[in-house]
Amino acid sequence: MKPSLCILAAGIGSRFGGFKQIEPVGPYGELLIDYSIYDARKGGFGRIVFVITQKIESEFKEYMHAHYGREADFAYAYQTLDEMPEGFSVPAGRAKPWGTGHAVLAAKEAAEGPFAAINADDYYGPGSFSVLCRALSAMKPDAAEFAMVGFELEKTLSEHGSVSRGVCSVENGYLASVVEREKIKRSGSGIMYEMASGEKNTLDPRTTVSMNCWGFAPKTFFPLLEKDFVEFLEKNGNELKTEFYLPSAVNNGLARKLISVKMLYSGEQWFGMTYREDCQVVREYLREKIKEGVYPERLFG
Repeated sequence: MKPSLCILAAGIGSRFGGFKQIEPVGPYGELLIDYSIYDARKGGFGRIVFVITQKIESEFKEYMHAHYGREADFAYAYQTLDEMPEGFSVPAGRAKPWGTGHAVLAAKEAAEGPFAAINADDYYGPGSFSVLCRALSAMKPDAAEFAMVGFELEKTLSEHGSVSRGVCSVENGYLASVVEREKIKRSGSGIMYEMASGEKNTLDPRTTVSMNCWGFAPKTFFPLLEKDFVEFLEKNGNELKTEFYLPSAVNNGLARKLISVKMLYSGEQWFGMTYREDCQVVREYLREKIKEGVYPERLFG
C-alpha cells in the first residue's frame, strides 16, 4: 500500500484575511494544494486526505471534483470545534480552530497506513515528498520512529510580516526537540524572535525549522496525540485562542522518550502564504518553476 498524504486545509488564516487554501496561484487558477498533490503523486503517495472545515466544504469539493474527477482516491475529514474528548466542551466565545494537532486527529479514520501530514498553504517542493515517501514506505504502522522534513529558517520567512516557526534541535540526525517561536522576522541585526515577555533574541539563519512536513505511524501516533489533546484541554480548554500545535505533541513524545523522529532534508526552497501580499511572491516563484520544467504550464487538461 502506498503511503497516504494528509493535507491540513481547515485553518482560517487570520493574518491572510480569508481561506488561503482556496486562493488561486497558478497561471490557470491552480491552488497551492494542486502543486503538492502533483509532487506527492510523482513522489509515490497514494490516497490524499483533506482536513477541511464545513465552511469551505461545498466550494472545496466542487473544485476537486471538477479538476480530478469524483473517482480520485481522495478522502475528506472535518475539523470542528465541538469534536472533543468526553468531558470537555467548547468555551463560550471560541471561534478559532483547536490547531494543527487537532486537525490531524480529525483524519484518524481516513488515513491508511503510515501517512504524511502537511499544511495546505505551504509549498515543500518535489524533493520533500520523495524523501518522505521513501521513509514512509519503509515504516511499519506501529513504528515508534517517525520522520520530518526540515527546512532552513532563512528560506521560510515572509517579507511582509512576522511568522511563527517550530525551531528544531537536532542530534545525530534525529529531532531532539522542537520549540514554537513567534514573531520571527528579519531585522538590521539578523533574524529575531520575540518572547512573551517582549524580550528579543536572535536566531541563526541556518537553524532547522519545522514547516509541518511530517511522517507518522498511525497505530503509535494517534494514541499519543489523543492523550496529549486531553492534557492540552485540561490546561487550556477555557481559552479562546490557544491552539494545540502538532509540533508540541511531537515534542511531548520526544521528551517522554516514547518516540524518535528521523530528520530528513530535501534542500528545497519553502514558500507559503502567511500574508495576502505573499501571493504574488508565490505566483512568481511558480512561474519560474514552470520555466525550469519542474511543472507543466497547465496542471490540468
